[in-house]
Amino acid sequence: MPEGKIMKALSGFYYVKDKDRVIRCRGRGLFRKKKITPLVGDYVEYQAENDGEGYLLDIDERKNELTRPPIANVDQAVLVFSAIEPDFSTSLLDRFLILVESHHIDPLICISKMDLLTDEQTKKIEQLAKQYEKIGYTVLRSSAIWDDGMATLTPHLEEKITVFAGQSGVGKSSILNALRPDLELRTDQISSSLGRGKHTTRHVELLSIGSGLVADTPGFSALEFSELELDELPSCFPEMVHYGENCKFRGCLHMNEPKCGVKLAVESEDIPAYRYKHYQQFYDEIKSRKPRY
Repeated sequence: MPEGKIMKALSGFYYVKDKDRVIRCRGRGLFRKKKITPLVGDYVEYQAENDGEGYLLDIDERKNELTRPPIANVDQAVLVFSAIEPDFSTSLLDRFLILVESHHIDPLICISKMDLLTDEQTKKIEQLAKQYEKIGYTVLRSSAIWDDGMATLTPHLEEKITVFAGQSGVGKSSILNALRPDLELRTDQISSSLGRGKHTTRHVELLSIGSGLVADTPGFSALEFSELELDELPSCFPEMVHYGENCKFRGCLHMNEPKCGVKLAVESEDIPAYRYKHYQQFYDEIKSRKPRY
């Protein structure tokens, strides 16, 4: 049977790329029976009834998958957060980072709209960016109108499947337009009444940029840790993995345990206080989550 990759999912159809052609496919009923939803990024077997139409027959095993945005087999996530309009949010960024880390996807932080900042605002954002770089994350500063900003981002996309994610209105579509002007993706200004961007992307689609594939995904402003367990949370904070080696107790969750290496690192400011505060918030959120049956 022929094989290909799902490049786009829209209105119940899956667009499968096989070499130089794209076949529009429907899913067989067996997927519904098995409660399997084909995702953009899936490697699939299909049966073509004619040159342009067919049916999905089987889905290869996934190395990872995300629910929001719905995509599979992702190599890295470019998390786009604006420096302003909307204001940079470390809390929301950390939520995205935890989601990405928990799925073993390499994160890359991209701070957009840097050209809109005053000198004082730039100094504050730079301080935060350097703190994330110290943790081990790659942080890019960009603006859709800066050619050098795009040149910095492009090499990170080569030979990878990359998902672009972030809250609405941060400039994801503008950045993709700068990378590939022929896309002409629609962008909207921030809603003055809501203080956040309007949703300009309605579906997930893989787009070719250089030798890589990227996904422009719907913006969203809330994330829930529906699948993450308490004992997995510390491993999603790279700095806690590092300083956790100094904890007295194995399996320390860095909350109430004595002689905790992470809490000592917070006290000495080796771990930013806001990162530990977010960790505590996420811990309480997961702990109070209703059990799943």
